[in-house]
Amino acid sequence: MIRYLVSRVGQAAVVVWAAFTLAFVILYLMPSDPAEIIASGGLQGETGSEASRQQLEELRAEMGLDQPVLVQYVTRMLAMATGNWGVSYQTGQPVTAMLAEALPPTIAIAVLGLAIAVVVGMVLGFVATYTRFGPLRQLLFSLPSVGASIPTFWSALLLIQVFSFSLRIFPAFGNDGFVSTILPAVALAIPVSAMIAQVFGKSLRTVMAEAYLDTARAKGATRLRAMLRHAVRNALLPVLTIVGMIFGALLSGAVVIETVFGRQGFGRTTVDAVNAQDIPVVMGVVVFSAIVFVVATLIVDLLYPLLDPRIRQNLRPVRTQLAKAA
Repeated sequence: MIRYLVSRVGQAAVVVWAAFTLAFVILYLMPSDPAEIIASGGLQGETGSEASRQQLEELRAEMGLDQPVLVQYVTRMLAMATGNWGVSYQTGQPVTAMLAEALPPTIAIAVLGLAIAVVVGMVLGFVATYTRFGPLRQLLFSLPSVGASIPTFWSALLLIQVFSFSLRIFPAFGNDGFVSTILPAVALAIPVSAMIAQVFGKSLRTVMAEAYLDTARAKGATRLRAMLRHAVRNALLPVLTIVGMIFGALLSGAVVIETVFGRQGFGRTTVDAVNAQDIPVVMGVVVFSAIVFVVATLIVDLLYPLLDPRIRQNLRPVRTQLAKAA
């Protein structure tokens, strides 16, 4: 188990490093000059004139931009690895402080959206598999495809029109407590719940065809009891995998949702940083998103052995398995 954990942590570190490297290369190839961005926003605003060449050179030297690319890459990577993610070109604030301030509203809608998606998706997949009424089963099996094909911004606008402007139940815009997170979370949950329903329904149908389900039925278990007690647990494994990947994607999906709902959060910070070519903030967003993705995936990988005894058996040392076999 220790070897498995070390291996997974090593793979996670490689993913974060690859995300950092790709972001650095893309941002380095951009034609903009960070020193000119700072000078145009700061020096020009203070003095009313464009920054001189000497001022630009001093800024580049202060920011380390006069160093070779490889030196800049290693310096920035080591700085981020030790927690120094730089300061924003726009505000002068530390990037870590900006992300810490922007994350809570986004995490609120991401967690709530994921919870809604898991519940709705699993219920839909279970009912579609359990029912024997042909038209209802066909309808339920077609709903995930419809939900997955709806653009997020369109469902968000529809929710605003119905529940904010027409029924006046929820606020349309802003970060005004828990109530204001419901519509954005539902908009995020619609395509995710459709995906979960597809995966869980297919996995559940596959498990229901296994021989041990027939054995349980032969021992007197009803179809519902056999599904709830035996099939659901084994059918959850593919759902766990997709949930781990989806949670990281929810942060990127928040960019669209927070723009539509006029919310301040991680998505809005990302949009503002990209528009202003605020390289430290963009790098911080990319690296943080990669960390969230690998941590969620790592948690899922560690839960697998707890749910599936076959995986636990494979993770045991070979010597222990041989001793049991003997």
